[in-house]
Amino acid sequence: MSSQPRKIAAQLVHRVLDQGESLGSLLGPRLASLEDPRQRALAQELTFGTLRWSYRLEALLAQLLQKPLKKKDRDLHALLLVGLYQLLMLEIPAHAAVSETVEVVRQLGKNWAAGMVNGVLRNAQRQSSALSKAVEGDAAARWSHPDWWIERLQQDWPENWQQILEAGNQRPPMVLRVNRLQVERESYLQQLRAAGIEALALPFPDSAIRLVEPVGVDSLPGFRQGLVSVQDGAAQLCASLLDLQPGQRVLDACAAPGGKTGHILELAPQLEHLLAIDVDERRLQKIRENLQRLQLDASLLAVDAGDPQSWWDGKPFDRILLDAPCSASGVVRRHPDIKLLRRPADVCSLAQQQQRLLAALWPLLAPGGMLLYVSCSVFVEENSDNLQVFLDRHADASELPLQAEWGKVMPVGCQLLPGEYGMDGFYFACLIKT
Repeated sequence: MSSQPRKIAAQLVHRVLDQGESLGSLLGPRLASLEDPRQRALAQELTFGTLRWSYRLEALLAQLLQKPLKKKDRDLHALLLVGLYQLLMLEIPAHAAVSETVEVVRQLGKNWAAGMVNGVLRNAQRQSSALSKAVEGDAAARWSHPDWWIERLQQDWPENWQQILEAGNQRPPMVLRVNRLQVERESYLQQLRAAGIEALALPFPDSAIRLVEPVGVDSLPGFRQGLVSVQDGAAQLCASLLDLQPGQRVLDACAAPGGKTGHILELAPQLEHLLAIDVDERRLQKIRENLQRLQLDASLLAVDAGDPQSWWDGKPFDRILLDAPCSASGVVRRHPDIKLLRRPADVCSLAQQQQRLLAALWPLLAPGGMLLYVSCSVFVEENSDNLQVFLDRHADASELPLQAEWGKVMPVGCQLLPGEYGMDGFYFACLIKT
């Protein structure tokens, strides 16, 4: 039934918008209920697209509704947003978009609303140009980001804020990391071509491949045997920045789901020891599964990185990777629900949490060792400003400036803006213990 993807998308949008749930925990089980891959793809596109453009769609819907729907009918509100996304932003025939969306109204047991939903969508179709002009002066609708987010970017990135917002509304590319222990990039590109999958080598890093069109992982040659992993190019930069050498002891803090853990082992199979930690045991299981697929091994602990007294054995680490919990403002193209769930106060509290983790892990680093601080945020409070505070407080810490061909040099560290070289927004800072 072709209305089923629309029903699932509306239910997911409703749970994010009105119940504050994270899409990441909801999406997999709901998509699994659809047997047809094309229906799964449609449900995913409708869900991600509606959330990505929700601020604009909400403004358009307010022009079309005579009065807001009652709280008990917020499921219909979400369905209308999904309907508007189909009509105004996808190349779906209007008659199919309207009729199938109205069919979902009946499946929800709200036959009384079928005429209303039909009327709203038909009016949207007829008045699309006038509606777009009417909301263009609203910044949140224009950029489909919350007002506070736009204002913070204007403050942090006066020359780049529009570029960052536009990149946040793009569909993300599917990027692969080649396991160099098993195959070289050019050889794997040939395997992709033989499988009829179009792909390009990214300029950075030298393990990254971008697919022209996303595919299911089981379509990728050798995926189950560990030849490749799915990982954005920006995340792939982390392991190469660690300057890994044989015999080192390495700590991967806040490691789940384990993409960087696997990459460290692929680049440096002769480490003395790699310990990957995460506070969530369920997320730690994801690291186990990823390492098992890659045929690699590391020590794993479900512990709080900010409380090393409870788990550290006293032996210093030569390298520490701290992929800090953050606002994830640099990866909203992959996780559009972040724009809806994040609040202004979250940035300050996350910056404090990052300081706590930095201060807790710094004593674990050997003299002369390196701590690589990474976040997928574009807010300077979580990045350069935060690292400057840490350096001011720790006389034995100094910055090792990054000699990179990508990104923007900051007062401390380097910022990769979303979309640059096709990568996600990431921040990197290398600290040396003197």
